Amino acid sequence: MTTALYLPEENIDMIAATSVLQQQAADIRTRTINWASYMQSQMINEEDYKTISSLDKSRGNFLTQNSSQVVKTLLNLVSHLSKDSTIQYILVLLDDLLQEDRSRVDLFHETAGKLKQCIWGPFLNLLNRQDGFIVNMASRILAKFACWGHETMPKSDLNFYLQFLKDQLASNGLAYLQEMALLAKRTQTILVHTHGQHGKDKDHHGHQYSPNLAQLQQQQQLALATESYREVGATGSSSEQQQDGKCVIPNNEYIQSVARCLQMMLRVDEYRFAFVGVDGISTLIRILSTRVNFQVQYQLIFCLWVLTFNPLLAAKMNKFSVIPILADILSDCAKEKVTRIILAVFRNLIEKPEDKSVAKDHCIAMVQCKVLKQLSILEQRRFDDEDITADVEYLSEKLQNSVQDLSSFDEYATEVRSGRLEWSPVHKSAKFWRENAQRLNEKNYELLRILVHLLETSKDAIILSVACFDIGEYVRHYPRGKHVLEQLGGKQIVMQHLGHEDPNVRYEALLAVQKLMVHNWEYLGKQLEKENENQKQGATVISGKA
Repeated sequence: MTTALYLPEENIDMIAATSVLQQQAADIRTRTINWASYMQSQMINEEDYKTISSLDKSRGNFLTQNSSQVVKTLLNLVSHLSKDSTIQYILVLLDDLLQEDRSRVDLFHETAGKLKQCIWGPFLNLLNRQDGFIVNMASRILAKFACWGHETMPKSDLNFYLQFLKDQLASNGLAYLQEMALLAKRTQTILVHTHGQHGKDKDHHGHQYSPNLAQLQQQQQLALATESYREVGATGSSSEQQQDGKCVIPNNEYIQSVARCLQMMLRVDEYRFAFVGVDGISTLIRILSTRVNFQVQYQLIFCLWVLTFNPLLAAKMNKFSVIPILADILSDCAKEKVTRIILAVFRNLIEKPEDKSVAKDHCIAMVQCKVLKQLSILEQRRFDDEDITADVEYLSEKLQNSVQDLSSFDEYATEVRSGRLEWSPVHKSAKFWRENAQRLNEKNYELLRILVHLLETSKDAIILSVACFDIGEYVRHYPRGKHVLEQLGGKQIVMQHLGHEDPNVRYEALLAVQKLMVHNWEYLGKQLEKENENQKQGATVISGKA
């Protein structure tokens, strides 16, 4: 496929990313399927029976000599058999054939075309099965068919498949978060129970022992740190359950397999826009903003990285708050591979957009998110990977240059667009507001709309306080500010925060409302002055005529 981005296979950590699937596949390979019983019950014909039996005995030689028949038989079996254990076996066999030789993907496409069979349909249908292994192995095979051959997936099937991957990521991510929440609750219960037992002891003053909140939180975090960052996909007897004699693995264990399929798909440029079309980037960001382990972080950031190789997508990427989220991960991550892939994304966000102003905005956003500070820390470390060192040097130079060219309004606009308002000096500068209040009207009131949206949606007290203050300053310094704010529905939202639980938010909301009222009085005063002048002029004209 000519549009596929060339990336070395080892960069995708394939084995690590599909460990659950691989462990199950290893067990499934040891099975012996009684194909004769299928033929006797007329569930398969004699031709398919001979083909699959021969394939079981000598895969390589038989496939080379009877390639078309093998493809035909495997497609027939996947389409017409229904028993879970048999479908699992066929999928593992098929996946192994493709993994051994990628050129076989084109063989499947060509043979299916000659037989006038749809190669996508049988595997897309398997995505609706209840068995987790079948669903994820079928998904894996679909990704290989879509990416390793010369034929791309048809648009309707592509949208269905990408929506499936997005939904799987979202549901697996939710399952992971629920598991972490239960773990946190269980840990807290254990800690309280433990301290309750110790509470029977008295201290030297005879008082019952009661640990303070900080001690409880510290111990809880320690317990979580040791448990919650286990490898998703590294299953053991403790994480497996027996159900009807079968090994059932929790949903979230497949999140890495889902991400692996997405890593493959997004290497193809045609598929990137389709993924954006199903709102896939928002799902990646939503999961990355939660507490997932480093392997999942790496895989999802890898997906963002390959998306940024398209200049149009690189230019739009920060509309999804990619830079703030990745900056947070960069400041916390301890894994070199995660650091490397984040730096690679940041570099693409500067290099790839064709519009230089977009690259400048991205630089400013990185500065706003304290990336320069992290780069200075990274410069003090030694890395075996030369790419990290090169990216750190490149980013440091670009961000330093952007700081020198940074105007106060650029800094303010970047902060507002990031959605992470804080009491930076620019907010409290009367000179800034005198010179720039009217600029909040630019691009159809873009910045003002963002401030109103933050007031409506944010739960953070500092963000709400700053947004109220900024809106008040806008109204104070722009003559038509009150009218514009009312048109955007901002006045009511500001007034709602008069009853906010945080005293700072209440205070800033009250100040903003006062500025709205004062502005109104000033406007009325000017109108009265104007009317008085008109009356005086009228009286002068009348007396003149008299």
